[in-house]
Amino acid sequence: MGRTTRACYEAVLKRGATPTFVPRRTAKLCCTANPPAWHATRNAILQQIAAQGGSTWRVRSGCTRQSIAENTMFRFKALFGGRLWARGLATQRTEARIKCTVLNRMTQLGMPETVRDL
Repeated sequence: MGRTTRACYEAVLKRGATPTFVPRRTAKLCCTANPPAWHATRNAILQQIAAQGGSTWRVRSGCTRQSIAENTMFRFKALFGGRLWARGLATQRTEARIKCTVLNRMTQLGMPETVRDL
């Protein structure tokens, strides 16, 4: 198991939050008697995924919020570029707010309503 996996779980648990990132596809349950807190949390997530299925777990855990945020930033950068043009902090804030308002308005006008077939 990589150090980054442990470090990510430990950092999230240290802040008192609940990890909502998807474990690796090859992740297996830890079978030790008293696993560390991060391992116990990861085991619980793996068991929930096994019981509910990956898609259901993502929705219930809030994992999809990351995808939504990443998609929004992709759209923002695709429309407006990857940088702000203003130099001063106050004008950068204004520029970012204007761009976010425009993006929200465009999203409101043009996003299709998606219905998932089951």
